Amino acid sequence: MSFQQVCVLGSTGSIGVSTLDVIARHPDRMAVYALSAYSRMQKLAEQAMACAPKVVVVPDSAARERFVQAWSSSAPCAMPEVRVGAKALEETVADAQVTTVMAAIIGAAGMPAALAAARAGKRILLANKEALVAAGSLFIEVAKQGGAELLPIDSEHSAIFQCLDQHHKSVPGNPLANDVRRLIITASGGPFRQTPLLELPQVSPEQACAHPNWSMGRKISVDSATMLNKGLEVIEAYWLFSVPIEKIDVVVHPQSVIHSMVEYIDGSVMAQLGQPDMRTAIAYGLGFPERIDSGVGLLDLASMGRLDFEAPDLQRFPCLRLAFDALRSGQAACVSLNAANEIAVERFLNRQVSYTQIPQIIEHTLDRLQRCSDAALNSLDAILALDQDARRVAADFCR
Repeated sequence: MSFQQVCVLGSTGSIGVSTLDVIARHPDRMAVYALSAYSRMQKLAEQAMACAPKVVVVPDSAARERFVQAWSSSAPCAMPEVRVGAKALEETVADAQVTTVMAAIIGAAGMPAALAAARAGKRILLANKEALVAAGSLFIEVAKQGGAELLPIDSEHSAIFQCLDQHHKSVPGNPLANDVRRLIITASGGPFRQTPLLELPQVSPEQACAHPNWSMGRKISVDSATMLNKGLEVIEAYWLFSVPIEKIDVVVHPQSVIHSMVEYIDGSVMAQLGQPDMRTAIAYGLGFPERIDSGVGLLDLASMGRLDFEAPDLQRFPCLRLAFDALRSGQAACVSLNAANEIAVERFLNRQVSYTQIPQIIEHTLDRLQRCSDAALNSLDAILALDQDARRVAADFCR
């Protein structure tokens, strides 16, 4: 494996922090070329002082000023070049020195830079769901044309990729061989798996964010509670592995030890197991095709004693049903689903709507925009325009 210069987009988030932890374990194999963050400039400055990137990218001049103020005169390295704005982010991922891009900016804001990395032919460690959920067809086509290497970082898709036979491991987006019967995506069921349905309208943001297994950001924690995240992962798997929707199943696995499975036509089921720690998937992406140390501890199966599985309850998790419906409807519905969910979760976290109103907001938005044509979504601008329309519809419904 040649030496990697890594650009970490969204470095102050949970995926970014874990990525920097793995990179720091392998100074002989990789280094940080660039970091980006949106609001946490103090944290960004601390990261830059620790890993000495050539470049940091911030959203605006005010953020640049905060970063400069946070930089310590006693830092062990020189202050990096500070670039400003979304265009600078796209230019940075395309820098000739960059070999690898960790695309971990959440939401639609992460799509332009991810597409720029694909166009520039980089190795992309994809942790931004929207690149595939909202722009799957466009993103896969740009990655192929640019000669990019696309490696999934979601634990579920990394697990599937690891469980595929070696001859399946071509560029993601190429069809799987006929000997794959189905992909089985596991879900923890989140904090409300056994909560009485009548209590769900009263649950708080704090309860929704208290995931029993994973340590994640607030937005993705709510998505896990509603299982909308699992629906988004189904859509991602559809594009990553070019597999019919009928070959994608979801099963609830409360222990979060099996991260996903691949079933073959001979009846063999390959499962990837591990601690609920994103550093495993990140290390797999950074090291591929080799395996490298991630810092994750041993998995003690004996102390667990059992692994449980159950079918998802679509009455409890209507967002999962809505995601399957959106995928069957087409790309436009997937864009609307994702945008409406972002608005609904934001409103819930701000205590403006109840937990059980999240699927209502999404369904209303899908109904209002159901006539949108997939054929019109042939550019990022068109996708982002529909994304904004869906956000307006969802926001209006919340009033």
